[in-house]
Amino acid sequence: MTSYNPGNGEALAQIVDASNEDVDRAVAAATKALETWRKTSIVERSNILLKIADLIDENTDYLATVETLDNGKPIRETSKVDVPLAANHFRYFAGVIRSEEGTAKQLDEHTLTINLKEPIGVVGQIIPWNFPFYP
Repeated sequence: MTSYNPGNGEALAQIVDASNEDVDRAVAAATKALETWRKTSIVERSNILLKIADLIDENTDYLATVETLDNGKPIRETSKVDVPLAANHFRYFAGVIRSEEGTAKQLDEHTLTINLKEPIGVVGQIIPWNFPFYP
């Protein structure tokens, strides 16, 4: 599939149309990665998300330019809103995972409930295509 620059109609990029086998391989790779990710400390997970945010910030001009060429938004919008907002979302969730805690509550003299939050598996997403760089 070809992505066209809406400003001039020129081909911008070729995008592979994933087959069922491609999806199966992606799910298998993500499932394998989960084995390591679920054992990764919360601090390290947070640091990884912060590093992604920093890389987005370091490449704002490039990412904003490609975004503008791909979807036709003004460069001011992609460079001042879309790309920085994506970086800020990674920072937000880096903070959220550091503050998430399990809970233990005693319901009565015989019952203690424990609530733990941990990765449970691979998920698929359908994202809105009107804001493609949004994480």
